[in-house]
Amino acid sequence: MIALHHQAMLEVMTKIGPLTSPNPDALKRAGIFFAECMSPFEMTHRAFGEANEALRHMNEALEEEVKGIAHALHDEAGQLLAAVHLALDQVVRDVDPLVQRRLGEVKGLLDEVGQQMRRLSHELRPTILDDLGLVPAIEFLAEGVAKRSGLRVSIQSTRRNRLPATLETILYRVVQEALQNVAKHARATSVKIRLQDSGKAVRCFIVDDGVGFNPGSSKAEAQERGFGLLGMREKLQPLGGTVRIDSAPEQGTKLSIVIPKED
Repeated sequence: MIALHHQAMLEVMTKIGPLTSPNPDALKRAGIFFAECMSPFEMTHRAFGEANEALRHMNEALEEEVKGIAHALHDEAGQLLAAVHLALDQVVRDVDPLVQRRLGEVKGLLDEVGQQMRRLSHELRPTILDDLGLVPAIEFLAEGVAKRSGLRVSIQSTRRNRLPATLETILYRVVQEALQNVAKHARATSVKIRLQDSGKAVRCFIVDDGVGFNPGSSKAEAQERGFGLLGMREKLQPLGGTVRIDSAPEQGTKLSIVIPKED
């Protein structure tokens, strides 16, 4: 960029005319000065780009790890539970009716464990996200959070078409983090999620009716960390996304997420 600027300046000055004929030595010194001024900026810009790229690769690697864990929960642990069921069926035939009833209760608990494991595996890396897209995946996630926490979760979206896979994954993770933190910390009864596609960017708003906090207080930074804001920003940064938090005591909290779409 510096070399192009220097060449352009030289050409412009040459075309101005004889009354202001450029001094080559002065132009050279000006170019050197400009290069020295711009060098830190270019180095910082390059380092920022490299850091973003590294963060993107790290997020992709983490997603692969999560896929592996979800697969282990769904398939391998599921097979072990099935084997336990078969073993219990064999034992039941050889015991008295009272023990049979007790073992029936154990099998019922194992069924609940299996259902929770399947749900957790889907939330870790839902196949519905790959198969059907972001909105159905968030609807599935919201259903699970609502059942576990008692929160009322509503979802509105202006978009049903698919987005780029990386964008869908990151936005799903951010919504997942937000819902988990609302359930843990906000003491809310309801959460509203709104997705908008403006053409140039995807926006997501997450609003709860919880206790909120004062962003201007000395505890604001700790509150934001507790709300998972740092993790959200780290996820959004490689895509140029941003997240803003608006809150007030007893007025709930609103998260505003914006992710630009690639041209």
